[in-house]
Amino acid sequence: MSKRAKIILIIVAILFAAVLIWFAKKNKKNIVQFDTEKPFKTTIVKKTVATGKVVPLEEVEIKPQIAGIVAKVVAEEGQIVKAGDLIATVRVVPNVEALNSANNEIKNAQLAYNNAKVQYDRNKSLFEKGVIARQDFENSELNFNNAKQRLSNGRSNMDIVKKGTTAGLGNAANTNIRATSSGMIVEIPIKKGYQVIQSNSFNAGTTIATIADMSKMIFEGKVDESEVGKLIKGTKLDVSLGAIEDNKFPAILNFIAPKGTEEGGAVQFKIKADVTLDEKYFIRAGYSANADIVLQKKDSVLAIKEALLRFDKKTEKPYVEIKTGEDTFEKKELELGISDGVNIEILSGVSASDEIKIWNKASKDKKDKDED
Repeated sequence: MSKRAKIILIIVAILFAAVLIWFAKKNKKNIVQFDTEKPFKTTIVKKTVATGKVVPLEEVEIKPQIAGIVAKVVAEEGQIVKAGDLIATVRVVPNVEALNSANNEIKNAQLAYNNAKVQYDRNKSLFEKGVIARQDFENSELNFNNAKQRLSNGRSNMDIVKKGTTAGLGNAANTNIRATSSGMIVEIPIKKGYQVIQSNSFNAGTTIATIADMSKMIFEGKVDESEVGKLIKGTKLDVSLGAIEDNKFPAILNFIAPKGTEEGGAVQFKIKADVTLDEKYFIRAGYSANADIVLQKKDSVLAIKEALLRFDKKTEKPYVEIKTGEDTFEKKELELGISDGVNIEILSGVSASDEIKIWNKASKDKKDKDED
């Protein structure tokens, strides 16, 4: 091999080695360029959502005072009524036992009346002739009047058993079912021909109609036991209705149940809130609703996005990495405050001027580079 050829080979070898060294250095260099983000001042509001419905504040169930068959329904759902307005009438179906008892009572009273009348007439004649004393006459007169009253009472009881009312009761006839309060009839669960049961000490009775004041509505919902301890009466709520989109109604929390109920393995507590209505909308009873409840609020606090947080595998303490130089970062443990699910308050650990590594961005870039 000539000297010139050897020189060329040496030059080629040197160039090849230089290229290898260059590639080696390039591969050793960190190919991932991490983006950073600084803490910022913001307002953080921690909320919870209670699901439930809106219902009238005052609802009255109208029940009959006598058992029977509905003869006529004169009102309808959605109708505005006043106290005393007729809603329905009930036709009495006599009870055989009660009818027989009333009939026997009349017969006994009639016998007693006839006997008392005979004695009264006889004593009256004797008294007028001066044969008996006034006391004896007055006693027979009293017995006669009592017998006459018992007979009248027996006949009245027979009328009540047969008709549900009797002469002299006037508007007190309990076959007429009337409204006991003013408002809107929201429900009439009965129809003509339905059998109804009277309200008494042992039975609530059949509901003829439900009357409610639709101008006063409340929100009824439930919250989890983990959040109920943070609620206080007087808290402001924003109630949104499924039937009315893009509109919220302000409400004030006025009731928190002292006892919870277990549902699906979690304890739920009932809450109630007075809802301020908008005259533009007619709110129907039973609309499904959600209430946004502010549990905690802090204005102008130092915060970062929750996505920047990492947690130590051993201590489980939160931390971030702060940029200290070009592609160099330092681990900083944090003390955290409240969170709204997107941003989280920083109590200590970083300052407003620190640049925090964006983990998700770095992971994505590295993955893309590896795929290349």
